[in-house]
Amino acid sequence: MDDRKGSVEGMGGTVKVVILAGGKGTRISEESRIRPKPMVEIGGKPILWHIMKRYASFGFQEFIICCGYKGHMIKEYFVNYYRHNSQVRICLDGNGVQVMEKNSEPWKVTLVDTGLNTLTAGRILKAGEYIGNTPFLLTYGDGLADVDIQKLLEYHRSQKKTATISITQPQGRFGTVLLDKYSGKVSGFREKERTDQAWVNIGFMVMEPEIYAYLGNGTFMLEEIPFECLAADGQMAAYRHQGFWHPMDNIHDREYLDMLWGEGKAPWDR
Repeated sequence: MDDRKGSVEGMGGTVKVVILAGGKGTRISEESRIRPKPMVEIGGKPILWHIMKRYASFGFQEFIICCGYKGHMIKEYFVNYYRHNSQVRICLDGNGVQVMEKNSEPWKVTLVDTGLNTLTAGRILKAGEYIGNTPFLLTYGDGLADVDIQKLLEYHRSQKKTATISITQPQGRFGTVLLDKYSGKVSGFREKERTDQAWVNIGFMVMEPEIYAYLGNGTFMLEEIPFECLAADGQMAAYRHQGFWHPMDNIHDREYLDMLWGEGKAPWDR
């Protein structure tokens, strides 16, 4: 995928990727009882890893992960990542470890403990010193998409707004029953089309440093007061994504994403 890599530089240096990974994931409690939601596995790898691979395929290699619920598990995963993904030889008599073949990505990962019950605006504020006074990419740790990150960044720069969010019309889960206007009789059925759906925020955002002025004291969700104020000020752009997007809200979503990966049909890996 190196041929699609473009500029990953911001005015203050490399554009960093910030991932919100601190929530409790109560709607997928079958998994989140024992691990944070971003560590739930798709094809044997945490969904967090899949998200990072997507960004890395466009050349973005520096990540700031906002941890919270069971954040120690995310930290342990990356602390041990190098050895777990390399071929090693262990000398039991001398307690020595030799790395023979490196299979680890060249990522720089900063893991920030942003609190157990902190809301999304507060998590960004607490990670601010590591993000710096530069533009940054921002997304959630529980959704996969084949968003073209470079085109998203170029679109954001062209719009000259404080924030750009990626939006899509999700695939409908329920068909439509067509009724006769007067008799109430069923006249037919129609499968729900994407064009019938409302546009929704899917993450994969770009933020300018001016976003901090909208976060207040961080005691609310980013998607509420800050987004409303950005919209009211004309400082938010929307990047329309027509491709694949799927959240991992429940166990059925996890099974679906796992199936796509297992069958080699994962759009986010192309």
